[in-house]
Amino acid sequence: MVKREYDLERRTLVFAKSVLRLCKKLPGDIINREIVSQLIRSSGSVGANYREANDALSKKDFNHRIKITRKEAKETEYWLELLREGNPGHVDEINELLSESIELKKILSSIADKASRALSVVGS
Repeated sequence: MVKREYDLERRTLVFAKSVLRLCKKLPGDIINREIVSQLIRSSGSVGANYREANDALSKKDFNHRIKITRKEAKETEYWLELLREGNPGHVDEINELLSESIELKKILSSIADKASRALSVVGS
């Protein structure tokens, strides 16, 4: 079992780096090139957008940015599922990353839900 980071900024960075390391190992065929391009963008975007959310100027801004972060995590999950289909020799490593992307998505969903509830209380 993998020890998980509690510092989400660090954890998302470690996740994006792990995706990069995996992508370097994959064959450079036309299918992988397209999927890898999208996957690298979305996995890096999770951490970048999370950092942006942490530097938000208001609660509304934070709420908006954290929702974008969650969307990027969901997109990353999608690309990992496609990558797994095309790379049966790397299934274990992809599954580990997929598991982490799902866990990040759940954490970000929880944060987004709490932020939305906090905004609705303030707006009432």
